[in-house]
Amino acid sequence: MPPSEDLVDEIEAINSIYGSGTLVLVESKATAQADDGGTLANLAVPASAEDTVDDDGSLDHRLCLRLWFPPAYPACPESPAVLGVQSIGDVANSHRRPGAAAHDAAQFGAALASSFQEGQVCLFDAIEAYLREKEEAREQQEAEEAELYYAEHADDEEDDDVSASMASLSVDPPPWIVAEPVIELKSVFLARCAPVTSPAQAAAYIQHLKDTDRRVRSASHNMTAYRIRQLPGSDKEKSSKNEVVFQDCDDDGETAAGGRLLHLMQLMDLWDVVVVVTRWYGGHKLGPRRFALINQAARDAFVQAGLVTVTADKKKK
Repeated sequence: MPPSEDLVDEIEAINSIYGSGTLVLVESKATAQADDGGTLANLAVPASAEDTVDDDGSLDHRLCLRLWFPPAYPACPESPAVLGVQSIGDVANSHRRPGAAAHDAAQFGAALASSFQEGQVCLFDAIEAYLREKEEAREQQEAEEAELYYAEHADDEEDDDVSASMASLSVDPPPWIVAEPVIELKSVFLARCAPVTSPAQAAAYIQHLKDTDRRVRSASHNMTAYRIRQLPGSDKEKSSKNEVVFQDCDDDGETAAGGRLLHLMQLMDLWDVVVVVTRWYGGHKLGPRRFALINQAARDAFVQAGLVTVTADKKKK
């Protein structure tokens, strides 16, 4: 029995919203449900509300589920069902825990059943309900990880070598403004910034941080950037043509990250400030997205320091 007109329209709508190939009919009748006249389809479940397709048009990164639709769907009392997992996706293979795909399939099946009402197509509502539940779970996990990070950080006692290092420093503790950590796939990005008036002061602040915080010293990367603008002498009325500009950055092994931080500061027109973004690697590769997270962490620090407004990347007057 061919799929109903409503199901055909729903397939077209789902593929328009989430990307071509998201929902595809299956010709084979390999199950009892299909033999009874139902319709089989493969659903490449979006990973998030923003997930459409990869840059190359591929959906291989998604979890793929086999769905069954009753013969008269949606004009029937029986809801569609999840028959099983077809594939877990390339990205999922890199960080999914054993059994996670089966759990996700059951979770989507529950969303499918709760979204169905006789006479109405339900797949869009089921996908959105599933994504909301996943997002809430992710936010809860990140909140717990952030709480754990702060608890561990607060419980740390300074080592003897750290105390000795602090005593030997010739600069006062820098007035760091520390932003909330940005956490993704267990990688933690923590940014801090401080006002500076010279390259030497910026370098001293960075060194002081590394000397006094063993967590920073043991981090995967400490990416830094600063921009400083000085006028010759004490005459602040002189033309900006006479100003001396200093700017520099350090990737600390994260290729191009320092340059991106510096570029962010240029776009935001920030001066006389140094920023440090520390990353603790969580065991899962983030790909190019790590640069967006680094910049997000830095911007959060600038906002918290009052250097920019929340709604526009402009200096406060």
